[in-house]
Amino acid sequence: MPDPDSKVLEDVLTLIAKEHPTVTRRWFDELEPLGFSEGTFGVRTQTDLHRDYLRRSCLDPLNDAIRDITGQLIAVRLLGPTDPWSHEKPKAKAGQGREIKPIAKPAPSVPSERSRIRTDDTLPIDPNYGFEQFVIGPNNRFAHAAAIAVSDSPGHSYNPLFIHGGVGLGKTHLLQAICLKIKLKHPDYLIRYVSCDGFMTQYMNAVQNSQMAEFRRIYRDIDMLVIDDIHFLTHRERTQEEFFHTFNALYQSNKQIILSSDAPPEEIPNLEDRLVSRFTWGLVACIEKPGFETRMEILKRKASERKVDIPENVAREIALHMDTNIRDLEGAISKLQIVSTVDRKPIDLELARYALGDEFASSTTTTGADPSIDQIITVVSAFYQVKRTEMLGKRKHKSITLPRQIAMYLARENTRHSLEEIGAQFGGRDHTTVMHAVRMIRKRCRDDDDLHAAVRTLETKIRSVR
Repeated sequence: MPDPDSKVLEDVLTLIAKEHPTVTRRWFDELEPLGFSEGTFGVRTQTDLHRDYLRRSCLDPLNDAIRDITGQLIAVRLLGPTDPWSHEKPKAKAGQGREIKPIAKPAPSVPSERSRIRTDDTLPIDPNYGFEQFVIGPNNRFAHAAAIAVSDSPGHSYNPLFIHGGVGLGKTHLLQAICLKIKLKHPDYLIRYVSCDGFMTQYMNAVQNSQMAEFRRIYRDIDMLVIDDIHFLTHRERTQEEFFHTFNALYQSNKQIILSSDAPPEEIPNLEDRLVSRFTWGLVACIEKPGFETRMEILKRKASERKVDIPENVAREIALHMDTNIRDLEGAISKLQIVSTVDRKPIDLELARYALGDEFASSTTTTGADPSIDQIITVVSAFYQVKRTEMLGKRKHKSITLPRQIAMYLARENTRHSLEEIGAQFGGRDHTTVMHAVRMIRKRCRDDDDLHAAVRTLETKIRSVR
């Protein structure tokens, strides 16, 4: 006979999967029911991070579900692995009619000051963003390997670690994965994980309220500093000055620094040269758009985590049409999940085309018009009067290298092919060669008006032969 508490939790999770499908995660099966006590139903998680995630993102759905299941005004109480499951309160001494308040403690010592740094303005660490959930592909393999190395040996492997790439490509996932792994291995390791906007806001508040000593303490008396979207430091001279000194203090103490940005250090506008220099002291890693195969794997992995059954042909259709970023792929899973639940239909190609009609329509209008890599090579070869065999060959003369890099850049910008696929078309070159070419041409177009004009002309010619 099944345990009644387990049955209650099972029914609650089943109802949540039905009413709130997008919050469901596979690890919900690992939750442990503790039973009823004084109007609450206890649920224990395997880690404090899982507990914090449920409290932050799922408490209202959990409370609604258990009230529907039991028909009573019950609340779910979420506990971590070491939280006591007890509702007993200290009893007042005889003759006292009120609760005893604790005696005020003296000024905190250094250890308690360190714990006090954990303020609410830090970003939450999401247990769904571990390394296990990160899909590795040619577009992010280097950044992933660097993140693993830093999490294994913070402050010693690559310091600072600077990860850059477009929106929704997995930068924040890697930052959170590093934090998550370190927190699980070393619970007392003090990590300050904030957005750049959060850092700037706290700095300005500290200046206005004459609290710079406290500000510097909470940003320097730590083991690791992680800042998301550091490119927002642009045009902030006073904040850049403060961050420069914070960086130096942490670096000289072998404290790990991790930064993310939408551009490499040298391409962040109005960033002081001394900061650009320091950001490149450790390792700069780029994340590119995922190729078709990686997008397929991301869809399958995300669907599995949410307990969503997506057929192979549906995943292929989505991966073919949606090639911008991972965030859009996750959004597609959510839409399919909601429509399937509301319409009470299994996910198939027809439902996917209905649920994602706008996305498919907008991309389908351009898919057939995309030029082929072969067409791009032909246009660029003719423009620069370079033989096709030379473009695909091994010669590294400047007269060949520049047209080859431009052709790779145009293939990346104007087709849906992955870096690996483009490299294969250019004489079997590695995806890192393509990545380097794209980065070089992008940078040179900003600095060289003549080259920028030539690239725009080539794009016009390519469009005319589609």
